[in-house]
Amino acid sequence: MAQQNVTDLFRQEAQDLLARIEEIALDINPDEPGVDAINDLFRAFHTIKGSGGMVGFDLVAAFTHHVETALDHVREGRLALSPQLVELVLLSSDHLKILLRDEQETDADVMLAGERITAALQALEQPLSPHALAPQAQQDTSVPQGAWHVRFRPHPEILIRGTNPLLLLDELRQMGACGMIAHHDAIPSLEELSPDHCYLWWEFTVPAGVTANAIKDVFIFVDDSLELTIGETIAEAGPARPLAEAAPASGDKLKGLPAARKTAAAESTVKVPSEKLDRLVNLVGELVMNQSRLTQAAAHVDLATISVPAEELERLVAELRDCVLGIRMMPIGTTFSRFKRLVHDLSGELGKEIDLVTSGEETELDKTVLDQLGDPLVHLIRNSIGHGVEPPDQRVAASKPRRGTIRLTASHMGSNVVVAIQDDGRGMNPSAIRAKAVEKGLIADEASLSEKEILNLIFLPGFSTAEQVTNVSGRGVGMDVVKRQIDALRGSVAISTQPGAGTSISLTLPLTLAIIDGLLVEIGGDQFIVPMSVVTENVELNRTQRASNNGRNVVAVRGDLVPYIRLREVFGIGGQEHEIEKIVIVRYEEQRVGLVVDRVLGSHQTVIQSLGSFYRNIDLVSGATIMGDGRVALIVDVAGLVRFADLRSRVEMAA
Repeated sequence: MAQQNVTDLFRQEAQDLLARIEEIALDINPDEPGVDAINDLFRAFHTIKGSGGMVGFDLVAAFTHHVETALDHVREGRLALSPQLVELVLLSSDHLKILLRDEQETDADVMLAGERITAALQALEQPLSPHALAPQAQQDTSVPQGAWHVRFRPHPEILIRGTNPLLLLDELRQMGACGMIAHHDAIPSLEELSPDHCYLWWEFTVPAGVTANAIKDVFIFVDDSLELTIGETIAEAGPARPLAEAAPASGDKLKGLPAARKTAAAESTVKVPSEKLDRLVNLVGELVMNQSRLTQAAAHVDLATISVPAEELERLVAELRDCVLGIRMMPIGTTFSRFKRLVHDLSGELGKEIDLVTSGEETELDKTVLDQLGDPLVHLIRNSIGHGVEPPDQRVAASKPRRGTIRLTASHMGSNVVVAIQDDGRGMNPSAIRAKAVEKGLIADEASLSEKEILNLIFLPGFSTAEQVTNVSGRGVGMDVVKRQIDALRGSVAISTQPGAGTSISLTLPLTLAIIDGLLVEIGGDQFIVPMSVVTENVELNRTQRASNNGRNVVAVRGDLVPYIRLREVFGIGGQEHEIEKIVIVRYEEQRVGLVVDRVLGSHQTVIQSLGSFYRNIDLVSGATIMGDGRVALIVDVAGLVRFADLRSRVEMAA
């Protein structure tokens, strides 16, 4: 593997570990820190230090050593896990992110910041006393009177996997005088011997002054396919007890380890660059289109020798499509975890006390959707912190808990995913929102708006209720970004609020943007695709119904009046209207809207193709697809259609 590839792999691994470090540090309770959490923090920094040193990131390894030392003192009970130390762990994570970009170009300010963090860590360690051990720590890190008897049998392919066992043995020797025995009974004959395999295994003793945790940390970079057994000898100079009878060390942390082989139980995974996945999805999309053409051609030929293989190919292509799209599906928890740090830092900056509670982290979304969802969620969470949750004294005066709560949830709803951001703050004041919109000239003073329409005014560019500009709000460039990006994802935004109780904003998003199930419709010989995820039903519209509502574009559907949009007029398609037309009822932001078409042709597996930059400002369609006969069908943008129809009706009413 090239050095550049090794460096990139280390950066990716380190970023994953830093994300895990932040998650643990934000969840840990300094008053009652769990042993497992402290060990996880230590091992994460230890891994970054060791891997960084191996690939030439010397500054990373040197800086991480100081954090690792402080956490090791916490593990040994010599240093308390204080809120100051937790904050330094978070600052260390930020500093490592900067060093990981390119430590060769690190400037003096970055180096000075690292020195300040190191000095703060060392200041916390100054009052250390080797006898001031916490009772729980004494129990977890107790060392027996005898030495440790360790058996280490590596996997034969340990050298191929990038680990040199001799370096591990050298690290053990640095802990003190170690007696080692190399066993060669597994070495095969010369004809069967492979020079890149390791056939040796070792037994050795480690002095009693070393903890079992320290021994295990030596092998932290080795995969789980090794056999590692740690047991206690009866006396340091006496004979070793049999390994099967050796007592476990360090309390519960090694329970069952002496008599058991450490086996790999983790699921095997492969990391693939996203560019390769995107290329694979594009190829599957082309395969879907050609399969559609083949199916259409087979229907015209009407021969069993062709139709049967075509049907089988259709089944296989559909299965391949679902499999490839499943590869790109990722749990939304990877996006949720990054916002805990945002809430921690921003609430502290504003003098507020806020907890972030997440649920539904296992809900999966296409990676493309997840990548574009981050920015809207940042704006919404910042809005909840800045405008929603009150300062502690105001919450206490309102008989609320001192600490506010922001809930970030995800759940499936049909073929969509709903992401909700809910706070228990002051809620929205529709009257204040309307007054601010009139003041900024965004609406007329005499405009008649429903409460829902008033709440949606916060998504207009330039709108803000903040009295002054701060680092969090006041410029009116946040919520309109949310609306634009969610619309670009073919999603929708809904707001519900209760003054004094809080606000909830729900984002409804499609599972994927690559291949969708669509409803194929026809207008005057032209074909269009309506995303099946928004379709609820189809009804008929005849001339009598069109004339029965005094010219208004509404139709009665089971007792409810549903407004409809005539796509023939919107797209300027000529020709004679049919005596009986079809209305495709779709759902948009908790309301039903009808789309009038000539015919409904049926469902269609749709591969979304971009229209190109020349057509990027067209709001009525979100893309196109190639049909089986080679024709192009436009994909209807329901949100854009509703906005266009609403604007047109307002203009007509004003005229």
